[in-house]
Amino acid sequence: MTALSVETAVADARVPAAPRGRVLQGGDSMDYGSEDRTLEARWLGRVPYAEGLELQRIAVERRRAGQIPDQLLLLEHPDVITLGTGADRSHILLSPEQLERRGYQVFETGRGGDVTYHGPGQLVGYPILDLKPDRRDLHRYLRDLEQALISALAHWGVVAARKEGLTGVWIDDRRKIAAIGVRVSSRWITSHGFAFNVATDLTRFGAIVPCGIADHPVTSLSAELGRAVELAEAIPPVREALAAVFQRDLVVV
Repeated sequence: MTALSVETAVADARVPAAPRGRVLQGGDSMDYGSEDRTLEARWLGRVPYAEGLELQRIAVERRRAGQIPDQLLLLEHPDVITLGTGADRSHILLSPEQLERRGYQVFETGRGGDVTYHGPGQLVGYPILDLKPDRRDLHRYLRDLEQALISALAHWGVVAARKEGLTGVWIDDRRKIAAIGVRVSSRWITSHGFAFNVATDLTRFGAIVPCGIADHPVTSLSAELGRAVELAEAIPPVREALAAVFQRDLVVV
């Protein structure tokens, strides 16, 4: 995707656009400081992974400049395997030729963590948050993301929890329903985020050792409930729980 096409997507609201009356172009307005409590949540639909990276980059720059408030970008990706900064390539179990034949793309990315899979039916959330002045703690940020997803799952009566020594959200201390991998800039602006298996085809995880954890299976909300769950059903509880945990004023855009 070219820079021009990405900027065109901004105009089409695939990337955060300012509320009416706010000026984003040319950095003329600096209205959203670190203490602004607004969280704009956006559903972007299915977004190719490379485009998602570029959308995050633009959003981080604009949040840093104070041109937009905190953002929660919600989307799903086509089939893709991503490698975090701590990834072990041996955790990809297929050859490049097999991956291509089976429709997986592969990306190295700037988030923390190991190897993971994104695909249809998985709700991906990219919080673009300014953690200044009172939340400048990476460990706390990870725990807060976990708590938001744990709270969201309670909407369906699903009891989820953290697992000692591991990042993510778990069912019965065994099955992983959500993965978390983040990046926090030197100015405490976050990007990347979480992947919540809502109606994901779990067989697609067979191409990897998810997050480098071989002895614990993945699960999905649909599998836990025994019925199909659409992404549209999952979005409101997730965005509301995240806004509550981070004490933000939610605005659905």
